[in-house]
Amino acid sequence: MPVEVELFDDLDAVEHDAAGALGRAARASLFERLAWFRLIERHTPAEGRLLALRAQAMGAKAWMFLVLNGNQARSYANWYSLRASAVADSGEAMNALPAALRRRKPALARVELYPLEAADPLPAAFRAAGWLTFTRPASVSWQIDTEGMDFAAYWATRSSRLRNTAKRKAKAAALDIAIHRHFDAAAWADYEHVYQASWKPAEGSPAFLRALAEQEGEAGTLRLGIAKRDGEPIAAQLWLVEDRVATIHKLAYAATARELSPGTVLSVEMFRHALDVDQVRRIDFGTGDDGYKADWMERSEPLMTMRAFNPSTLAGLAGAARAGASALVRRLRSH
Repeated sequence: MPVEVELFDDLDAVEHDAAGALGRAARASLFERLAWFRLIERHTPAEGRLLALRAQAMGAKAWMFLVLNGNQARSYANWYSLRASAVADSGEAMNALPAALRRRKPALARVELYPLEAADPLPAAFRAAGWLTFTRPASVSWQIDTEGMDFAAYWATRSSRLRNTAKRKAKAAALDIAIHRHFDAAAWADYEHVYQASWKPAEGSPAFLRALAEQEGEAGTLRLGIAKRDGEPIAAQLWLVEDRVATIHKLAYAATARELSPGTVLSVEMFRHALDVDQVRRIDFGTGDDGYKADWMERSEPLMTMRAFNPSTLAGLAGAARAGASALVRRLRSH
């Protein structure tokens, strides 16, 4: 049966064509939904223009969202994107996407995708379609499987150092902690206050993050934790819980409260809520190999960058040669 592929340059056309297939009811992952791409378009518009592809094979569909700049394309993503792969109902439909990109006129020389899980089948689909592909680890995702585990069982698996520190600091700090499951403007103001008082760099797009919190608060997936001392917010965490998976998106504490370890104290209550109330089956600590994450998680999974070069173009061949030389140098240095 032939595979049908359509290309789009605006999200309204994608929405009309998808007919609900990229909505919350159809997609368990936040990063596969049209609403996510609309947030990016509205608040962190990319330099370049949208190139969206939809393939259909035997009734199954797959989509890919890219940003096009000249003869190059990259993931339609931003710094809040924890995953940026194809959205696929079947392997056959997904495999048609790289093949359609090879046939596109004018020809693309390069496609770069990040972040991809190490087991993502998309790089293999690009290779099968004739692209010259190079993948390398770019970050990690710390995770823990918690199926059937309440907080007490989880906490017993953590190091005595962490447990003792959390107990001692919780007693000394005497924090008031609230976990908001729906958007609350005052609580969000507390979050922004904490972030501005933290050691972290300026937020990439406060408007994007607030819009995300409002959207997910309306859906009931928001878990916004605020810890206060004497009425002053000093720690905040933004989690989302959906499909029994808790994802930690943002966390911060006021730099002046460091000695109180308010982030640790708040984390205990956030984990307790996720396990005892939401009964999640997995907790994902987002992206980044920060050392403290190992205290709370079980394993780290690599997140990959894939660069694919089109050998039908001179620019693609030159780019592949440079990428191959760089990969060889890295291998030699690792031995």
